[in-house]
Amino acid sequence: MLEGERRRSYRFEILLASFAGLLLEVSYTRVISFKVFYYYTYLVIGLALLGIGCGGVIVAISRRVRDSSTEAVLRCSFLLGGASVLVGYAVVVGLPIDTLGIWEYDASSSIDNLASLVGICVAIFASFVSIGVIVATLFARRADEIGPLYFADLVGAGLACALVVVLIGSIGPPSTILLAGLLLALAGVRLTPRTRPGWLAGGAVLSVLLLVATVAPSVLPLERTDTTKIDLAATPPIYSKWSPIFRVDVAPVGDDFLLLSHDGLPGSAIYRFDGDVSSLDRYETAAQLLPFAVGGDPPRKELIIGAAGGNEVLASLFFRARHIDAVELNNVTHDLVTNKYADFAGRIAEHPRVNYLHGDGRTFLARSDDAYDLIWYPAPDSYAASNAATAGAFVLSESYLYTRESIEESFEHLSSDGLIVTQFGEVDFEVKPNRTTRYVTTVRAALRERGIDDPARHVLVATTPAALIGTLSTILVKPTPFTDAEVDRFVSALDDIERSTLRYAPGADYGKSLVSQAITTPTSALDDLYASYRFDVSPIDDDAPFFWHFTAFNDVISTFTHAIDRSDPEDTIGERVLLLLVAVAVVLAAIFLLLPFVKLREIWRALPRKGTSAVYFSALGLGFLFFEITLIQRLVLFLGYPTYSLTVTLLSILVFTGVGALLTERYKDRVERAIPILLAVITALTVFYLFALTPLTEGVLGAPLAVRVLLAFFVLAPLGICLGAFMPLGIGAVARLAPEHTREYVAWGWAVNGFASVIGSVLTTILAMTFGFNAVLVIALAVYMVALRALRSLLKTPTPAS
Repeated sequence: MLEGERRRSYRFEILLASFAGLLLEVSYTRVISFKVFYYYTYLVIGLALLGIGCGGVIVAISRRVRDSSTEAVLRCSFLLGGASVLVGYAVVVGLPIDTLGIWEYDASSSIDNLASLVGICVAIFASFVSIGVIVATLFARRADEIGPLYFADLVGAGLACALVVVLIGSIGPPSTILLAGLLLALAGVRLTPRTRPGWLAGGAVLSVLLLVATVAPSVLPLERTDTTKIDLAATPPIYSKWSPIFRVDVAPVGDDFLLLSHDGLPGSAIYRFDGDVSSLDRYETAAQLLPFAVGGDPPRKELIIGAAGGNEVLASLFFRARHIDAVELNNVTHDLVTNKYADFAGRIAEHPRVNYLHGDGRTFLARSDDAYDLIWYPAPDSYAASNAATAGAFVLSESYLYTRESIEESFEHLSSDGLIVTQFGEVDFEVKPNRTTRYVTTVRAALRERGIDDPARHVLVATTPAALIGTLSTILVKPTPFTDAEVDRFVSALDDIERSTLRYAPGADYGKSLVSQAITTPTSALDDLYASYRFDVSPIDDDAPFFWHFTAFNDVISTFTHAIDRSDPEDTIGERVLLLLVAVAVVLAAIFLLLPFVKLREIWRALPRKGTSAVYFSALGLGFLFFEITLIQRLVLFLGYPTYSLTVTLLSILVFTGVGALLTERYKDRVERAIPILLAVITALTVFYLFALTPLTEGVLGAPLAVRVLLAFFVLAPLGICLGAFMPLGIGAVARLAPEHTREYVAWGWAVNGFASVIGSVLTTILAMTFGFNAVLVIALAVYMVALRALRSLLKTPTPAS
């Protein structure tokens, strides 16, 4: 605090800044997933953390900031923050880009599109710098109040977690971004004295502009999506709606078909239906015929997981299924079928044989006591960011529907002669049938858990032409052997489907392919088969549910300079973006973290134990993200809906971390005695999460949602309280080490923590993809052990030599 400056608490200001920052971060993940592809949302998380860290560096090196009053710094930061949000959003939505062109390494195309990507990154990055200045300023100038301030900071983020899903679903991500900017601008106006009429007028104009843009975001430029996506300007949708999972745009195709785009890519469809089931005879020559042909008699009870616009529901009605539970994850799609376009769809959701539900399919299955003759997983056609999409980068590419445990759960809910049908689109089945092969190998792993080592009579596979490109692969699985009659019916049904191909059936002439080899190869030789193929198609489980991750990171690195195949969006682009972000984080860390301190050479030399403090604050940035992201994953199935997991986990961890920060006021003078207690608590909690959390959550999966949410809070609260102690204890330690340079040292610690968090957000995903989330938990514990060792060193009284 500057000499002569009046003393006041700024807890509301830091709470508001943190609240706005998290609204921005989560909403931008949705906007970027729509504008480009889901894997670029990793950039949003990294850019947000980099911007906040950069704010800390500005506080440390800027003489103007150091010499200005706290109120002046906050006023300017809030107003500039609001302006940067408005301008930044206009830049993000307005810049044209072809992200696939970046990786084709054509000189002109690559440079132009890379420049557009850089422009988008700078616009997002700039929106967070002012928030970083606000937080770092208050932490540095109120180091003696770090506990209450850190509590307010985390409560603000926690409140944003509780509201952001509701805001995205009600007003959409663009308006939520602009609302965050409006809150920043209004906070700046609130701090502007009447003696500054120019500032007041500027702040008022900015606030009005943001208010108008929030209420009517259509006044801003139409969002220009990636050129590989559907051109919404050329073919305007008749209806658009955002959801926490993806944006849905509805466009008519002829008179009898509504295409539903998910984040700008073809997702599903609603077909015109007049209520006459006999008019649906098109399914007699389509891939939907196969499970019903094999089953013979119509299924008495059927479950469709991923019902979308109702295509499989219509097929099931045509083939006389007696009862159909159809579960759809996206609330917007559910509303389109049940309300807005219910008449177009023939009101299938109201059909007496149909129970069309909104919810998470796997959780629905786990909580059900029913036995089904048929469980159907239709093909996922979209690359939209799904699952816990609002969690941002770390949980966007996993799928718990296709893991070994999910298949085992499906087996448990089949009738005595029931079967599972799963479908995937393949870009080039002959060259790399990755999805089909991975699912088949995972089925083998699930069968092996039931004591079945030879899956030869438990799997049937065929391909048919896909609607857009490539082929549609249909896999039928039974925990009991397929009979000869069922196999014959499967092979015969393919004769009715034009350009269909038999890929595997026991005793039939199916030819040789990777898929058939994955079924027939003896268990003892499977590892050799996997090793001989250039992609990773080994089984997946809930610990590493990255179904779409087919290329190991060391292979991605070795081919990084090779151009990608534009026709195949799965061609290592997601992995390349992760590695690119790691590289960008390291470069930006050097530019914004190390180089600026050259300006403060004299002060820099005077700061004791810089290396130890860097280790400490880096460990906090890495370890916190490792725990947080892993626990979000652990609770997805338990809470029944991905956004619930995001909201409950983040809200609980952030709020209780704030409580833990507040509690440090009680023992900040006895930190040495607290260190072994903190270590013991973190170790015990890690062991609990590794071995007891899953059995505990599975045991109460049938409880009401309110009970499960309370249990999740109870499970997460001790970790939040424990982790909340580390930041205020570290800031207090460095403040005591250099009392004459507290602001610079605290800003340094905050910046290091921010940059480590950037790397942590990406590294968590890379580690989980490679080793699984259990390994990430163990690594998180090891990182906090390093932090505690560094803290013990920082607490020692400095000697003249140091």
